[in-house]
Amino acid sequence: MPFSFGLFSSSLLIFFVHALVFSAGAAFTGITRDTRSGRWLGLLLLLLALYVSPFMLGYAGWYGLDGYREVLFYLPLQQVLLMGPVMRFYLRSLLYPGVPFGRKDWMHLVPGGLYLLYSLAIAVADAVLYPEPGFYADGKDKDFDEWYQVAGFVSLMGYFGASLHLYQQYQKQIFDQLSYAEEVTYTWVRRFLVVFLVIIVLRALFFVLNPEWGEFGRKYWYYLALSVVGYGLAIQGYRQHVLLAAARHPLPPAPEILPPAVPSLPLAEEGPAFDAAAWMRQIDQAMEEGHFYQNPVLSLSDLATHLGTTTRNVSRAINTGTGLNFNDYVNRFRVQAVIREFNQGTHKQHTLLGIALGCGFNSKSTFNRAFKKYAGLSPAEFLRQAPESGIKS
Repeated sequence: MPFSFGLFSSSLLIFFVHALVFSAGAAFTGITRDTRSGRWLGLLLLLLALYVSPFMLGYAGWYGLDGYREVLFYLPLQQVLLMGPVMRFYLRSLLYPGVPFGRKDWMHLVPGGLYLLYSLAIAVADAVLYPEPGFYADGKDKDFDEWYQVAGFVSLMGYFGASLHLYQQYQKQIFDQLSYAEEVTYTWVRRFLVVFLVIIVLRALFFVLNPEWGEFGRKYWYYLALSVVGYGLAIQGYRQHVLLAAARHPLPPAPEILPPAVPSLPLAEEGPAFDAAAWMRQIDQAMEEGHFYQNPVLSLSDLATHLGTTTRNVSRAINTGTGLNFNDYVNRFRVQAVIREFNQGTHKQHTLLGIALGCGFNSKSTFNRAFKKYAGLSPAEFLRQAPESGIKS
């Protein structure tokens, strides 16, 4: 029987084909460009394509017919125990591309691997031990057993929580270590987490509305909604992958604007003798006299190297002495520098963006957020308070 191109089968077929194409493209460039995120994205899109395929083939008249189901029922197309780990691994490879995967990481794939072995054992047993199908005597695909679907849903929720926690840790780390943290918070990662959540919500919604997962005719709207979400994930994910693969240096190198390092004071570095105030005097001096804040890619490591100490000491001193993370601490100096430029009338000859970039900000959006956070007003509002401000946009 040929593939039946009806409304249901054709609409799911569109996503299936495109997901396979994007999967192959991401995996290929991931291998050739040696980007781990591309390989994980390729696997994720493949899993989503396979997840939809039983219903696409069912609506096309293949899945439940003799001659087809003898093969298709034995294929573990719905790998619900692998989706969660693969989504988290993809996220991790985006945030920490240089961190290798250890033995404990690969253990997350064990449940999905065991189900693959279970499916293989069923196929071998029915082909060798039984003259007629034994495990599939009821004519139902084991992928739709309730225990398996529920286990997959619980796994997906757990890995979403783990992924969200990973991203929160990442955010805290970069704001504690980089003065340009806003530029590397990965808008795409936040969007991916939203997609992850939408998939879970769709799953939960249709669990309640229609728990009979083996009924092909009643699942179309769920798989259509999932295909639309998956299609967006495929396009945007592949776009981000190409951009990352093409970028040799995701951030520009730091300009050589830092003065020579000065000898560090012999301050205690550990225990109750740690003198945060004394460390802060050194740090503030470096920022004010050395104009370290003008470096748009200043890192905690840069400042610690200049002071001849560890990042731990600098971070601890800033957190204790100011209650700020490193990113906010540096941005405060940048905002103060911008205000000094305003007071000197520099804004009458230069644009606000030009002043912001000269004071160490990387982008207009970051400048506006930081300025309003510390001054309580936007830059334009701040200047309007003075007559004849002469703002240049």
